[in-house]
Amino acid sequence: MLLPDAVVVISGVGAGLGRSLALRSAAAGAHVVLAARTEQRLTEVAAEVAELGREALVLPTDIGDETACRELVSRALETFGRVDGLVNNAFALPPLADLAETDLDALRAALDTTVLGTLRLTRLLTPALVDSGGAAVMVNSAVLRHSRRPYGPYKMTKSALLSMTRSLSAELGPRGVRVNTVAPGYIWADSLKWYLGHLAEQRGVTRDQVYAETAGTTDLRKLPEPDEIADAAVFLLSPMARAITGQCLDVNAGEFHH
Repeated sequence: MLLPDAVVVISGVGAGLGRSLALRSAAAGAHVVLAARTEQRLTEVAAEVAELGREALVLPTDIGDETACRELVSRALETFGRVDGLVNNAFALPPLADLAETDLDALRAALDTTVLGTLRLTRLLTPALVDSGGAAVMVNSAVLRHSRRPYGPYKMTKSALLSMTRSLSAELGPRGVRVNTVAPGYIWADSLKWYLGHLAEQRGVTRDQVYAETAGTTDLRKLPEPDEIADAAVFLLSPMARAITGQCLDVNAGEFHH
């Protein structure tokens, strides 16, 4: 029970990591505010949270919309009276193309959601986090650790998110708010399972074989699962991390060292 009766706002709640962030927070004792654009997914996750004996507030929200974000903050405080934690998991995937050829409008849209949308929600929740002495966690990516093609646009957005995290830590730390980020590598969830299955079909081998080859690039010879990444975020929200701020915690089974 790292988060007993805490209230945690989570953006980008979907079927993968977002769901795990909600359920692991609830398992740690928190009530959760669930935000994403797709209401059906939120409702499904809320039902699972209720099974864990915690409350879940469903608020369909586009973090690119100032009015919607203000409504989220208002409803969260009206319902629970406080906010102790924020997990910014919402993002928009930029084009996977060389920077010299990427569509700038598409890149701008990704930056608007991943960076500016995250900043918008964090700014609006800052007064509540100051009141509670709370913490924020940004979900980043192991793309920070390499410069492989064609991930330049993706690395741009996530690098900006990391810089923002560190600056917010310096700005909000004196007010008692901690700001950190987790950087997952591979996440063994539906999209990766499909992709490795697709590669296996192309090569005429089993998905288990492709998994073993991929996991072989990590020290632990495994691919992290959503709950394992969510647990790292829960730790950073909790009093166990009370002296940790401005940091990026890599959760990649040892694929990269930082």
